[in-house]
Amino acid sequence: MRMMKKGAEIVFGGMDPNHYKGKHTYVPVTQKGYWQFNMGDVIIGDKPTGCCSGGCAAIADSGTSLLAGPTPIITMINHAMGASGVVSQQCKAVVSQYGEVIINLLLSEVRPNKICSQIGLCAFDGTRGISMGIQRVVNKGNDKSSGILGDAMCSACEMAVVWMRSQLQQNQTQDRILDYANQLCERVPNPMGQSAVDCGSVLSMPKIAFSIGGKEFELAPEEYILKVGQGSAAQCISGFTALDMPPPRGPLWILGDIFMGRYHTVFDSG
Repeated sequence: MRMMKKGAEIVFGGMDPNHYKGKHTYVPVTQKGYWQFNMGDVIIGDKPTGCCSGGCAAIADSGTSLLAGPTPIITMINHAMGASGVVSQQCKAVVSQYGEVIINLLLSEVRPNKICSQIGLCAFDGTRGISMGIQRVVNKGNDKSSGILGDAMCSACEMAVVWMRSQLQQNQTQDRILDYANQLCERVPNPMGQSAVDCGSVLSMPKIAFSIGGKEFELAPEEYILKVGQGSAAQCISGFTALDMPPPRGPLWILGDIFMGRYHTVFDSG
């Protein structure tokens, strides 16, 4: 991030006008102590993802180096920039076996959060699909390997619903939706949350924007890509990492140093 070359500064009791241009956008804190606020949509390039139609919570956190968010949307962002994540065989299996069913249920206006439980890949906890691990404790006939596979299938189904719903909102055909979801399966972040990109392609990557307080806060690729090393040994890492915080505290976006390095941030105790 460009600011890091000049260093940074924290100011208590006021704001230094030498550190920013323009006017600040203020939003009310919804969770005290966490500096949590409501966030609007996430925009990839010039296309809204629609992922926050039910509301999104975010926090500004200087203790987080990257920018973290729910796995389905981070996967969409990483796909748009050509990042390489870990291939999930369960994810591709869900798209292959249940993709058309998911699309048809979405078109039938079945509640998205009930779809994966309706097709038998998840249990429904009243708000969303969850793995059926609790039910397996009662049914001791199931072994651990089938339980792990079932958990992965449930997670993949929940992500596929998000991806397909987003594409249906853009009036894409069924074939294009299934192809898109299959591609996203290849971009799911690895367990450490990091995804690599081609350093030579940084300038052609899309801008990513976050809607906060009715204003779009845009990040250019040179601001969200981290470059490690020099010359031919250089590696470029996506500044977006997956974080799936369960309800009621989640889902949650953490706008860490990637965001705060670009936008002057004020924590107003008043």
